[in-house]
Amino acid sequence: MNNKELTRIEEMGNHTIDSGTKVGTIGGTLVSFIASLNPADLLKTAILSMVGAAVSFLTSLLLKQVIRWLKSKDFW
Repeated sequence: MNNKELTRIEEMGNHTIDSGTKVGTIGGTLVSFIASLNPADLLKTAILSMVGAAVSFLTSLLLKQVIRWLKSKDFW
């Protein structure tokens, strides 16, 4: 092996990635992810998250009222 071949092998072992390759890889991944999204699933997810947040909020209000009521009755 000559000096040029050894330098090439050392460069290959370094595994440096060009910034253009990084951008291309990330861009391709994002595009394929976005293309696989179904608008109906996104809408369903948004609605379910709103319902879940509302139920959680109302449950916390209800529990707060129950605790106040129990404290007023000297339950605790």
